[in-house]
Amino acid sequence: MQKGIIELEEMEFYAYHGCFKEEQVVGNRFIVNIAISVDVTKAMKSDSIYDALNYVEVYEITKEQIKQNSHLLEHLTDRIVTAIKAKFDYIDWLRVKVSKMNPPMGGQMKAVSVTLER
Repeated sequence: MQKGIIELEEMEFYAYHGCFKEEQVVGNRFIVNIAISVDVTKAMKSDSIYDALNYVEVYEITKEQIKQNSHLLEHLTDRIVTAIKAKFDYIDWLRVKVSKMNPPMGGQMKAVSVTLER
C-alpha cells in the first residue's frame, strides 16, 4: 500500500462570510488549502481517474460550501471537512485551511485563517 498526499493549493473564492453586516454585504476574498491522505497504489499502477481521488469533485464540494454563508471561519471550515469526508469515506486524513484575506481588524493584516484536521 502506498499512501500519498493530494493537495489543492490556494483555491480562491469571493464570498460573504463574517460576523459584521458589512462583510455579509460587501464580501471578501477567501483562500482555501486542502491536503488529503489516501492510498494511491491502484491509481499509480492503472493511470486511471477511476482509481484516483477525483480532486475536481473536491474542488466542487469546496465551492458549494463556500457559497453558503457563515458567520465564523470555524463553521465554514468544518462544513468543508464534513462534506469532503462524507463523499470520500476512504480518506485516511484530511486538513482544510480557510483564510479570509484582508479581514476588517482595524489595521493592516494579510489574512486570518482556521485549519481543521480530521
